[in-house]
Order: sequence, then structure tokens, then C-alpha cells
Amino acid sequence: MARTVRITLAQAVVRFLDAQRVSRDGEVHRFFRGVFGIFGHGNVTGIGQALEEHEGGLPYFQPKNEQGMVHTAIAYAKSRRRLSTFACTSSIGPGATNMVTGAATATINRLPVLLLPGDIFANRAPQPVLQQLEFPHSMDVSVNDCFRPVSRYWDRIQRPEQLLSALPEAMRVLADPAETGAVTLCLPQDVQSEAFDCPELFLQERVHVVERRPCSRERLEEAVALLRKARRPFCIAGGGVHYAAAEEALRRFCDATGIPVGVTQAGMGALPDAHGACLGAVGVTGTGAANRIALDADVILTVGTRLSDFTTASKTQFQAEGVRFIALNVNAFDAAKHGAVPLVADARVGLEELTRALEGWRIPASYGAEISTAREEWAKTRDVLTRSTDGRLTQAEVIRVLNEEAGPGSTVVHAAGGIPGDIHKLWRAKEPDDYHSEYGYSCMGYEVAGALGVKLAHPEREVYALLGDGSYLMLSQELLTSIQEGAKITLVLLDNHGYQCIHNLQRGSGSRGFGNEFRARRGGRLEGEPLAVDFVQNARSLGASTFTATTAAELSRALRDARAVPTSCLIYIPLESSAGLPGTSWWDVPIAEVSPSASVQEKRAAYEEAKKKQRFYY
Repeated sequence: MARTVRITLAQAVVRFLDAQRVSRDGEVHRFFRGVFGIFGHGNVTGIGQALEEHEGGLPYFQPKNEQGMVHTAIAYAKSRRRLSTFACTSSIGPGATNMVTGAATATINRLPVLLLPGDIFANRAPQPVLQQLEFPHSMDVSVNDCFRPVSRYWDRIQRPEQLLSALPEAMRVLADPAETGAVTLCLPQDVQSEAFDCPELFLQERVHVVERRPCSRERLEEAVALLRKARRPFCIAGGGVHYAAAEEALRRFCDATGIPVGVTQAGMGALPDAHGACLGAVGVTGTGAANRIALDADVILTVGTRLSDFTTASKTQFQAEGVRFIALNVNAFDAAKHGAVPLVADARVGLEELTRALEGWRIPASYGAEISTAREEWAKTRDVLTRSTDGRLTQAEVIRVLNEEAGPGSTVVHAAGGIPGDIHKLWRAKEPDDYHSEYGYSCMGYEVAGALGVKLAHPEREVYALLGDGSYLMLSQELLTSIQEGAKITLVLLDNHGYQCIHNLQRGSGSRGFGNEFRARRGGRLEGEPLAVDFVQNARSLGASTFTATTAAELSRALRDARAVPTSCLIYIPLESSAGLPGTSWWDVPIAEVSPSASVQEKRAAYEEAKKKQRFYY
């Protein structure tokens, strides 16, 4: 008879998580770095007590916001190439629903995170309890059902014995690169404290092997035949290149074939900017070089990307007649998009197989010369765009200075607003880990928490969060957590007095702008003077060291001084201009079909004309 131990559900959860490992290429990694938790009724006497009593290697970390802690876990998992993550626990009610945004961010970005929200009583004896949603059609519904559509796996544990099947299934999803995302296990507060006879075998160390799946022979032959006939092939590298540690395989592929590469937000650094085949960002926020070459490409090879509308420029980026797609992706769902030849495989293995199968073939010399010219012309344009003409800092110049000062061993984190568009276009990646973008969900408030996650994953790196005042005001609390944990991060805060990215989008769509600037109310409208927010004093109050920069020279000096400081820092940069860089590709933002405004009517006419370039690929 199997040996058992009498423990509570919460104790079993903690011990199980502590015992999980993943292995790839023979290297074993602890899967759960620890547990983030904000306690309240619904988890403090269950998971909270179990963590307090646990003597293993699963430390507890104290965050300041439930959404923030999930963002930190996501950034950690991204930095660890999906081989390690955190679990996050909350109380019931608002504590739980605060994690829903984080769950969506994880699932959309294909990153593993385990969420353990407290839930209402399974026995229903005291209900309705504090913070309970009473759903009139079923007593089995709670606010935690909100996690269903944003989780890759969701379950509600009504009895302790259900853990024996639910937790292994949760791990199967979390550790599978094709299936991973947010996993939510709802834990009723009474069930957390119930004891059961748990098999000791269930609590023993378990290693989940992350396999490197090869391409099918038939699909590989089909893809190779397409590439060999191509005259203007183009490769798009996404985050899957990093997750599979396939950067070197991509470089060898490009060296052998000469095929140029454009990178997505998640794929930045898959090929260093200095490589002759690297054309930089592609799509709506793309470089002039990448978008120019992509426009007439006859075969598009995508590697580890889900092809969002920013990458495809709302399906207007690729205009060659009869253009075909080949999609190398571990996820079959992503590999089948746009009628692609699906290479459902590990990115590193797939690139190695393609390189061998294409031996002796290379792009035409004339195409190679065109690629070199496009790179040279873009380099000149980038230099002009990133240098102020009047001495006052612009967002583009901030990016250039940060790019130059943040040398090897540094990571810059960003997520939302106008910054991702400019930095994706301008950044010159030196190594795979120097650029960290959350752009699948482009979630405001990710930046500070995300920087903390990167620092926890790589304590040896200098980590910067590049963000606007809107994102800082939305979710900056984890700056305090970074100080509490001794995990130094540096915030580079651009203050342009509002949600200026969307303000620019409004004005670019024919509107004069409404509701996006931080201004005092005057005459019933928010159109008074910009609100004066003392971000420097705010950061100081949390324990951060602070600096201010208004010129490129001052910013260089502040970045150098901040590196010498042992604790978290904030560099405050007031910007007078909120204009972003000009784009070279289109993004589908519908304009009002009927409006009394002449400027809106004009933009609607231009919109209808642009839509004619949208392509259906099949």
C-alpha cells in the first residue's frame, strides 16, 4: 500500500510546487522560483500558513499590488526562457480579480505563471461571505470564473483529493512550450485548510522534460522547395527564437543563406543589429530597411512569432503577388496562420534542419546588395532621428543615449504608450537579453514590475524600466518591492503630461484630442495647465535615489551615476514634445464613417483607401 502523509490542501500545494523541476538539453531547472502573495481572508490561513511553516526551497516574496506581482512573474519567466516562473496567491474578491489582467498578459504572450486565487467557501455554510459575488443562476460561480477565458488551464479545487489530478495537469500545461500561459487553480478558503492523506510519491521531486521537437519530413521538404525557388525571401524572428535559445542557430542560418531578418518586439536581439542580415524592426513600428525589403518579399519565413497586426501592418506589409508563408513554431495554432507551410517544431532544431537542407543555396547577389543598401540608408536616417536639433531632449534621443550607455550586461524593459513604437524602431541590439518588451498585451503598468522580474531572474544585470508618466502613475508600487528585496532597478521616466501616445493617435485620426492629457479642469473641460506631479519626490518617498536630466549630456551623466548607486533609482526626464517618430507602415484604426468634422472626413477617406491594400493570405 502506498505511503501517505496527513497534510492540508495548502500544505500539499506548497510542497508539490517546491518539488517541480524542468529539464531541457540535459540541464535541470527549479521551475518555481518562489511565491508572490498578498494575503487576506481566503488565503492567509491556508496558503499563507503553509508558506510560513514550509522549510523547503520555496521562498515567499511580498509584492504591493496583485496585478504587479503577476507582471513580475511574467517578466521573470520571459527572462528565464520559460524554464522557470513564480506562483502568485491572492485573497478572494478584489485580490483575485486584480490578477486577471496579469493572467491575460501571460496567456497572450505565451508565458507560464501559476495563479492561486482564494475562493468562496465550498461548503457554502457562511455564504454570502465578505467580497462574494452572488450569481443568481448558480451558486458554483464566483469572481474567479473571470479567469476562465484568460487561462490556458483553469480549475476549482472543491476537495483536497482533486489536487492529485489538477496539479499534474497544471504542470503539464505550464512546462509545455506549445501550451503554456496562465494556469489558474481556484482554492476555496475552507478547502485550503482541510486535511487529507496525500501520497508521499506525489510530493517527491519531479522533472518535466522540455523536448525539442523536429520538423516533419514532408513539411520540411515543402518549405525547402519554396525557399529554393524564392528570389526575395524574408525572415521574421519572434520571441520563440529566444525561448528556444535559438539565436546562434538563426545566425548560422543567415550566414549560410543570406536571408535578411526583421524582428518583432519579442524577437529583438534574436540577431544582433551589427549582423549584415539584420534589418531591425518590421511592421507598424518597423525600420525603413525592414519594411522596404518585406514589402516585395516573395516568401516569408516566420520563426517563433504569432504574427500580430503590428507585425503584418494589419495585413498590408507583404504586397508581392503570390507571396507565401512558412511558419516555424512550436505551437500548431501559430504555425497555421496565413496559409503558411507549418513547420511545427522547436525553433532551434527547425533552423538547424533548414540550414542543412538548404546547403549550397544562397540568395541572389543583387538581392544581397539591395539589403546592404537598405541597411546603410536606414543607419543614416536613424542617426538623424535620434539627435535633437535644439538641444532639448526628445524621446528618440533618450532612446539613443540609453542604448549607448546601457552596455553589455544591461536590459531595458518597456511595454506601453509611445515608447515601444520608437524604441522598437531605433534600438540597436547588442545581445539577446538587452531588450525586454511586453507588447503582446502592451499593458500599462508592466514596466516597473517587469523590471523587477528581470532583475530577480538575472541579478548580475543592470536593469532599466523605460516608461512614461501615465504608466508610472498606473502601477509603480513594485519600486518599493525592489528596494525591499535589494533588487536594484533604474526607472527612466519620461514626463509628457498625459497618455500622449493615444492623444497622438486621436489627432492623427482627425480629432483635436480629448481626455488624454493630464490637465486641470477649466470651464467644464480638462484643458487648463498641465498638472505638476513631483515624480522625483514620489520616488524618494519610496526610498529610491533620484536624478533629473534635460539634455543628452545630463542623461548620460545620470545613467553613469545611477549605475554606481546600490539601490533602485529614478531618472526624471521632462519632455516638451510628445510627437512620436514617423511610421513607414499602416495600422488599421477605424475612423468614424460619419462625422461633422472635415478633418475626420478627410481621414476617413484616407482610411478607406489604405484598406484596399489589406491582403488575405491563404
